[in-house]
Amino acid sequence: MLGIFVATFKADAGSIGLLSPDTGLLETEVQVGTADDNAPHDLKLGHGITGWCVLNRRSLLVADVTFEPRYIAVRPSARCEMAAPIEHEEQVMGVIDLESDRVGGFSAADLALLEQLAAEAGRVLRRLWQVMHLKEKARQLESLITAGQSLVTKLEQQELFDTLTREARNTLRARACALYLYEPETASVRCAAFTNGAITPPAAGALPINSCLVASPIHTRHTVWFPNIQSPEYQELLDLPTDPALRSVLASPMLYEGEVLGVVAVFTDRVHRFDNDEKRLCNALASLGSVALQNARLYARVFQSEDVLRKNERLTTLGLLAAEIAHEIRNPLTVLKLLHGGLGIDFAEGDPRRTDMRVIGEKLDQLEAIVTRVLGFAKAPSSLHSRWSLTDIIHDTLLLVRLKLAQSKVTLNFDPPSRPLFIEAHKGQIQQVLLNLLINATQAMPEGGMITLQLTTAGTPGAQQACLDIADTGSGVDASIRGRIFDSFLSGRPDGTGLGLAIAKRILVSHHGDIALQETGPHGTIMRVTLPLAR
Repeated sequence: MLGIFVATFKADAGSIGLLSPDTGLLETEVQVGTADDNAPHDLKLGHGITGWCVLNRRSLLVADVTFEPRYIAVRPSARCEMAAPIEHEEQVMGVIDLESDRVGGFSAADLALLEQLAAEAGRVLRRLWQVMHLKEKARQLESLITAGQSLVTKLEQQELFDTLTREARNTLRARACALYLYEPETASVRCAAFTNGAITPPAAGALPINSCLVASPIHTRHTVWFPNIQSPEYQELLDLPTDPALRSVLASPMLYEGEVLGVVAVFTDRVHRFDNDEKRLCNALASLGSVALQNARLYARVFQSEDVLRKNERLTTLGLLAAEIAHEIRNPLTVLKLLHGGLGIDFAEGDPRRTDMRVIGEKLDQLEAIVTRVLGFAKAPSSLHSRWSLTDIIHDTLLLVRLKLAQSKVTLNFDPPSRPLFIEAHKGQIQQVLLNLLINATQAMPEGGMITLQLTTAGTPGAQQACLDIADTGSGVDASIRGRIFDSFLSGRPDGTGLGLAIAKRILVSHHGDIALQETGPHGTIMRVTLPLAR
């Protein structure tokens, strides 16, 4: 552009300056005829002829700059100057400035032509910026999609934090990015990740929120822009990196269902005014991070629940084995007591065998008390049974496994009956049965699939039962173990304990219900759970 302008008007020097939205200054983008070290590169609006044109949105022709007080002398040989603002749709974008070494080197007709060329320059620049803007938006969208796909696969929290800060820094072309976790109980924040190895990260450990920059997005729950953190008012904040090159900060809260989990902050190495698109992008990355963080936390709880469930299975089996052993001991022990009491042997007062017989009787009574306690402990207290809606128990159980199902690419269908079905049961034990069946069904579909739950009723009016069918699309139960799947320590998986179905069977029998294998084959398995309905 400048080459065309200089050639058209036979100018001896010229420049094009653009108005910076970040600094509000008129910054020289290109110039000819003037040494770079002599020409002012940044002008405030109103300063010089070019600054006056931008501020007033008017072109100006000065026939002799010697008598013009607004002229800033850069070239001693300059005598005539004309300038026209670059505008598009009533928005000033910059200015075109031309100089001649001859007094009256430009005419009013030249100024009119320059105004027309400046208007065309505005249209060209606008189109150029729109193309650049669209390319940048396409890059950001692609980065956002890539970041989303990457984040949802991270289940380890530190790996998630590092990925989020890296993606946010690359997407927004920032100098650095930090992630701060918020602890509402202690009113503190902690820097969990910081991307840019060349910069000293913020202070480690818990920091009081009232002494931190990220307190603003946490309290307002909105994205906040800070123009220049090198200003004196930011010097005492504890959560800022110590690099003096950092300037502007954009901080977005990580929100999940109204709860603030943390803050994502991006840092630039120049004063930068973040536009609305950049703010929305940062907010989107923070939202993706909050969902991924909550997903990782819930997944950790699911795995922990699975471990607890497996441990409970082992403990329950040990308890049942102890009860079986105690039950078997009680019968011969009863016989021994009867025989001992029926002997009628009575030794003299001083005979030591009299003491032996008394000790034998006491020990038999002690053994009977131990057996009774073991049997009483193994029996589930009836006081823990209460009236529950079976549909509510199923819904609560599905909430516990929803993340595992999603991660395993398993879809679940459950259409509850129109009327509630109530049972008298121990809710935790019934949930343990359902969890075991759902996890078994998921493990039977390593490549994903579908689980369908169907709840119906059966039986006579006086003795109705709830029937819950749990169907999967897995490969089915191996034919060699189909008849023994409820036996203890029998498993079809190398990592299985063989206790889950055995314990489920015992729990349901203790509730006067049952569990059975309805169907199985290469296209899936159906397990049926039956429980008596409450009267």
